[in-house]
Amino acid sequence: MLSLARCSLSSSLRVRQIPSTAAWRSLHTPPRPFFQRGTISGPQQPKDLLRSLFKTQRRTYAQFTERNSVGAFTPTAAALFVVTGVGLAFYFRYEKARLEEEREKERAQKSYGRPSVGGPFQLTTHDGKPFTEKDLLGKWSLVYFGFTNCPDICPAELDKITAALGKLREDLGCTFPGESQHGDIFLPVFISVDPARDTPSQITQYLKDFHPSFIGLVGDYAATKSVCKAYRVYFSTPPNADPKGDYLVDHSIFVYLMDPNGQFMDAFGQAITADEVVDKVNEALENWQKQTGKKV
Repeated sequence: MLSLARCSLSSSLRVRQIPSTAAWRSLHTPPRPFFQRGTISGPQQPKDLLRSLFKTQRRTYAQFTERNSVGAFTPTAAALFVVTGVGLAFYFRYEKARLEEEREKERAQKSYGRPSVGGPFQLTTHDGKPFTEKDLLGKWSLVYFGFTNCPDICPAELDKITAALGKLREDLGCTFPGESQHGDIFLPVFISVDPARDTPSQITQYLKDFHPSFIGLVGDYAATKSVCKAYRVYFSTPPNADPKGDYLVDHSIFVYLMDPNGQFMDAFGQAITADEVVDKVNEALENWQKQTGKKV
């Protein structure tokens, strides 16, 4: 009976045990608000504080954007942009000339034997004499189509022919008209694709800046169209062009190498240098000599 009373007293004491301080606070202390009125006043109220934070964030982002927009267009960046643009322009111009030359060679390789380049024509020399395809026979001809008002490409190509002829003369020991009666095996020819403006006297004046052995040829529109068709040359001069007009002529840019029989041997595009022209002409001459035993 006494033991049963002790167990009941012990059990009642455990049930009525006073909770700990932490538990008491968690049960009886109300949650503390994040913002308490009376502790923050004026602009530090919750809504005002959030609004202030958002304004600061917007101002910082705007300043960051402004700094980036100003810093992107510096003089150094502008200079790099210009240099890059010029470099790309020259690169694409060179690639265009190279691709045109490759396409021309592919067309030549697809044909049987030698491609059909060249043929009969009747033109007039810069000194007023008649000139036909028969006047090309007996020499290695370097034929170029252009016009005297060309600002840069035609003079550059004629300069290249002039430099190549000078090196070929040294390599082969040959000379040109006015220097000797022997070794005259090359004939550089300039054919105008602008018959409306290129008169014989104007071509004569134009060719003075290049090698003295150049022969300039010109004809009316029909004759010019015929010789361009024979040599597969494109030109954009209209048949009713104004002789006093200020216009440019778009045309094919190739130097045609014709053998002493008047047959096509090779075509040198704008990307070919004077040294490469010399190498190709020497190779053609070597093969010719093996077949014929002579240079012309």
